[in-house]
Amino acid sequence: MTDESLRSVTIERAGPGRFTATNARGGTLSFGTGSGTDFTPVELFLAAIGGCTAADVEVATGRHTDPSTFTVTVTGTKVEDEGGHRMADLAVTFSVAFPDGPSGDRARAILPRAVKTSHDRLCTVSRTIEAGTPVSATVSGTEEST
Repeated sequence: MTDESLRSVTIERAGPGRFTATNARGGTLSFGTGSGTDFTPVELFLAAIGGCTAADVEVATGRHTDPSTFTVTVTGTKVEDEGGHRMADLAVTFSVAFPDGPSGDRARAILPRAVKTSHDRLCTVSRTIEAGTPVSATVSGTEEST
């Protein structure tokens, strides 16, 4: 693995049920456990799926024209069973419209292929989910204050 391929975020507790994620470029994102309006980790998971494929599709169609509407909805069902908690029935739905004219016609024509290519090959997030990549969880040293 090269330094260019490594991705990371750091999560810090910001208060009871509130956290801040910081990326390597210094960007931050607040989230919580669902007691307020902050996104929950599951909602961020859904947003990551939709955001990844939306970015792929926007790049492909945006070469031709800007969309007049571009909405991606991601849904899933939370399952709690003997295997633990997980999401099932994940679905990504695009609702995209382009202006009339030749450039809009070209963007409309490639939209289905762009969505399929993102799903089948480009979107790192959904590709990782579908590949079933293991996740390890470890504890580095613990610090106690006295």
